[in-house]
Amino acid sequence: MDTPIGLNGQLLIGAASQRGASPEVKGIDPATGAELEPAYGAARPEDIERACALAHAAFDAYRGTTLEVRAKFLETIADNILAIGDALVVRAMQESGLPRGRIEGERGRTMNQLKLFAEVVREGSWLEARIDPAMPDRKPLPRSDLRMRNVPVGPVVVFGASNFPLAFSVAGGDTASALAAGCPVIVKAHHAHPGTSELVGRAVQAAVKTCGLPEGVFSLLYGPGNSLGTALVSDPRVKAVGFTGSRGGGTALMRTANARPEPIPVYAEMSSINPVLVLPHALASRGEAIAKAFIGSLTLGAGQFCTNPGLLLGAEGKDLDAFVGKVAENLPACASQTMLTPGIHKAYSGGVEKLAKIAGVNTVARGQAPAGPNAGQAAFFSTSAKTFLADHALRDEVFGSSSLLVRCPDVNTMRDILESLEGQLTITLQMDPEDMAYAKALLPVLERKAGRLLVNGFPTGVEVAHAMVHGGPFPSTADGRSTSVGSLAIYRFLRPVCYQDFPAELLPEALRDGSSVPTRVNGKRGG
Repeated sequence: MDTPIGLNGQLLIGAASQRGASPEVKGIDPATGAELEPAYGAARPEDIERACALAHAAFDAYRGTTLEVRAKFLETIADNILAIGDALVVRAMQESGLPRGRIEGERGRTMNQLKLFAEVVREGSWLEARIDPAMPDRKPLPRSDLRMRNVPVGPVVVFGASNFPLAFSVAGGDTASALAAGCPVIVKAHHAHPGTSELVGRAVQAAVKTCGLPEGVFSLLYGPGNSLGTALVSDPRVKAVGFTGSRGGGTALMRTANARPEPIPVYAEMSSINPVLVLPHALASRGEAIAKAFIGSLTLGAGQFCTNPGLLLGAEGKDLDAFVGKVAENLPACASQTMLTPGIHKAYSGGVEKLAKIAGVNTVARGQAPAGPNAGQAAFFSTSAKTFLADHALRDEVFGSSSLLVRCPDVNTMRDILESLEGQLTITLQMDPEDMAYAKALLPVLERKAGRLLVNGFPTGVEVAHAMVHGGPFPSTADGRSTSVGSLAIYRFLRPVCYQDFPAELLPEALRDGSSVPTRVNGKRGG
């Protein structure tokens, strides 16, 4: 296949573009297995050194830019991504197997994330500006003048995700929130979509130049995940990490970060099976509708979402039997779908077959047989609460359109199942008003176990908004106090600094008297 216009197979290090070294990788069209040109070489040690040195050199100048300059930079990136046009959509489709509508929607989400953070930057409340004026006459001791704001932590390494070639990749949420905070970003491109990464990377690189920013504000590197990732996270100039991927990959980065002389935070979004609890009255009154919606959520995007409903809990009885019957009736009509990469397809197929062979697990239904080399076949299983509680392997995520129903004797057993689980991104309640007492009793457990709780919906689909939390207790994320989606994501890359008895001319603009930035004075908003 000829190399598309605009793709050079190069690393982007600051303002420069250059070829990498061996080993080289090419994108693969998962629908056909065909390799895509061009080849992308790996970053050499000297390339990593230069990217980190440039990011470090750019940090103070970049974080010192005005809020308006930084906001305009984010908006310029969004405009540049749109200006790539259909070439970006086509390349992302080729490298991911995802349909046009999904890619176009993801492009829109990527741009909207950048524009949201531009609004956040301009508004300024994320600085958390606080002033406690001096009290020289206070007895028995006077109080100094104390002023506080958040500052960016330093250069950030972002790892592109396999399942979102745009929204969680080169200019995705991690990059947008880090740049908004004032942190230079070095992106490690995902090997599954190298061409898409280059196109977006060049859009960011061009925005750096247009806005007159230091070149080290952004770099894009390619290379083997283990060696390149370890080298980047180990570099003392890197101060935080954003990662979306497997539990094994995330915990490996955490170990590397914690082994440094100066440990740094790794904000890793990793593993979740997203339980859905179908409470008795809801099951009795609208079990058929819930079954239909469940199938839609399960098979959306071949199940390649971190919020895919991988676990269902329901109370034994005729209503649960009817629900299972509807799933068994309708799931076989669901077509197989091309998965993102051959590796993801292999892992999914292996996970499904392993689950099917576990004693006490029954295969309820499967979707249509695979119609292509990397097509995933949906699968729905069931087991008893006793079997589930006895076998920890049943809690493992199977990344794709696979879900396990646990038949519970009663709602109290649902609570026992929840207590046995690790941290989750989401937990969903399907409930009617008559189920309110059950829901109230379960709510404390739900809050302890997940970052987002839903009622009468399904977890696939994450709104980019101010109140969104896309995070949860380990292992759903490395730090359950954070979110990787929504405006609160900016706080991952900030830390507080207090200025005591500073003369006005030394104070940052946000902490000077009369600043337009939202400020708490003596603990009260707006003074």
